[in-house]
Amino acid sequence: MKKYGIDKIRNVGFFGHGGTGKTSTCEAMLFNTKAIDRLGKVTEGTTVSDFDPDETKRGMSIYTTHVPVEYDLCKLNILDTPGFLDFVGQIQGVLRVVETGVFFLSAQAGVEVGLERVWKMAEDINMSRFFFINCLDKENADFLKALESIDKILKVSGTVVPIQLPIGKATEVKGIVDLVEMCAYTFNNGTPVRGEIPADVKAMADQYREKLAESAAGTDENLIEKFFDGKLTQEDIVVGLAKGIKTGTILPVLCGSAFKNIGATTLMDALAKYAPAPDAMGDIAAVNPSSGEEIRVKPDPADPVSALVFKTTTDPYVGRLSVLKICSGTLKPDSVLYNANKETDEKVSGLMVFRGKNHENVEEAVAGDIITVAKLSVTGTSDTLCAKERPVKFPPIKFQDPLMSMAVYPKSKGDEDKLSVGIAKMIEEDPTFKVHRDTVTRETIISGVGDLQLLITVDKLKRKFGVEVDLQTPKVAYKETIKGATKVEHKYKKQTGGRGQYGHVCLELDSIPQEKEYEFVDKIVGGVVPKNFIPSVDKGVRKAMTEGVLAGYPVVGVRAALYFGSYHTVDSSDMAFQIAASMAFKKGIPDCKPILLEPIYELEVIVPESFMGDVIGDMNSRRGRILGMDPLGDGQQSIKALVPQAEIQKYAIDLRSLTQGRGTFSLKFFKYEEVPAQVAEPIIEAAKKEKQEES
Repeated sequence: MKKYGIDKIRNVGFFGHGGTGKTSTCEAMLFNTKAIDRLGKVTEGTTVSDFDPDETKRGMSIYTTHVPVEYDLCKLNILDTPGFLDFVGQIQGVLRVVETGVFFLSAQAGVEVGLERVWKMAEDINMSRFFFINCLDKENADFLKALESIDKILKVSGTVVPIQLPIGKATEVKGIVDLVEMCAYTFNNGTPVRGEIPADVKAMADQYREKLAESAAGTDENLIEKFFDGKLTQEDIVVGLAKGIKTGTILPVLCGSAFKNIGATTLMDALAKYAPAPDAMGDIAAVNPSSGEEIRVKPDPADPVSALVFKTTTDPYVGRLSVLKICSGTLKPDSVLYNANKETDEKVSGLMVFRGKNHENVEEAVAGDIITVAKLSVTGTSDTLCAKERPVKFPPIKFQDPLMSMAVYPKSKGDEDKLSVGIAKMIEEDPTFKVHRDTVTRETIISGVGDLQLLITVDKLKRKFGVEVDLQTPKVAYKETIKGATKVEHKYKKQTGGRGQYGHVCLELDSIPQEKEYEFVDKIVGGVVPKNFIPSVDKGVRKAMTEGVLAGYPVVGVRAALYFGSYHTVDSSDMAFQIAASMAFKKGIPDCKPILLEPIYELEVIVPESFMGDVIGDMNSRRGRILGMDPLGDGQQSIKALVPQAEIQKYAIDLRSLTQGRGTFSLKFFKYEEVPAQVAEPIIEAAKKEKQEES
């Protein structure tokens, strides 16, 4: 691959709902620039981008793929992202490192929920944005209807300006009209052939050309004067268009058919001509890792090196790969960089660019470029690599919190270690994937954005690490507490022929706020229980509290006071008093009105107003308590409620169904509350049955 200066680099993210042709457009770009000699198909699993076995199996993009395309003396770093929002972490990493986004929509369906959600994420980012209306060849394709859906659904702040129009409709689509050059392009195996605008679209082309000229002129006072004087030239339109695209005041709309290889080359041409280079978007915010002082990093190849890792993956032949955006300086092989997050040095052995499975070594990479580095020891996603003489740290990428959890069980005994290794690798590759061990239910819990993400993780564990697992709905970590008080006595005596065991305790059991969990009080007077045995009583009660009398869940909110007892000078021991205290607790707790507690979560749901009634009704059916509703603008509403964990185990799936994928939510643990009697009874019965089966 040739060397490119920062002014010839374009970093472009492809975003949109699944099935809108992002990957197919990448494929067409590679074919048209002769990087590949045949067009692959997503449905056949033969594209360069979707090369992972999980992607070829499902016929969809799951991972972000870096596709470098060389066109018109420029390097287009295309980052092809998944359209399914279970993989939103892949999208969030890309949004952080590109200067330009191309937002794909189908001419059949217009703006769909996947595009809506990504657009909202991109709204506050300093980036130029293009729309590409794809699938013009499909039956019922309607360019103007899809164009109308952009303003209607996305409510964009900039001016949506078509710079291309289709020639022909649906299966009869033949090419495009270029409204800047005011000419037509038909395509011969992807190569544009210039010609005259057909008569049947000339009137519409003139109409949209006028709007384009007005929008381009609006970016500069001199251009406005030229526009009103009728002296605005094509070159002026190009200048104004580039300025408006860079500032986000103009949102250009292009069109094509990836399936027929119509429009991919003209899209590359527009990106090379109008998309800003990395140094055109200003300095990059960072901090000094030592002082925390804010600094600005200039994207200059002559400055000290700094880079942000936005993706980590593993290649079966090369090993661990870190994909990074060089923010400043020039990076060469065999460099030693400083990881500002881990506070350690990293050796950069080689630089590579990947196209699907295949990679090519490069001699150097300058500021603004995107590159892959192999076998970094400790560096992970969101880490900053920099020159040690000028340490900087970029803010971490903010990734989506997990929204769905499942308990994972290895099918074969002895696979626990392999499972742990596999899960650790998954966490490295996907920051939205988490794991923890629930100490109450003794389950390993994996968490992600949605069910598909977790199912694919299971497939990868089997394929890459040879571990087959079952996924189950996690058990709820219930707890038990008491509402009453009692006094209880227990004397533990055991004679075995030699030295015996003797411990005698009298306890007062009472309730305290559950947040305190447990309190032990020593009320012994006169030394009836020696001081050295009192900690043993405390220990015995704590041990007994790990398993309650109702359903075997941990007990909280108890005060145990030792007020009397007795001992034997020979037979008493720490163990005897532990056992006596434990048995006294278990004997007395049924008299203290024990109850079951369940975890309650604070749930915030953000939905379009049209779905509010359905969402609130659903919350009420889940024993939810509505706390409030707040309008957020743009037709969105925030609904806050307190809901038991047991009722929202699969809320990610249910909310998607309720709101056609347009609802989002967040969860935060609130507190434990008493389970209603009619709900508690079957829980207790199920726990007792499970215990009997285990025994």
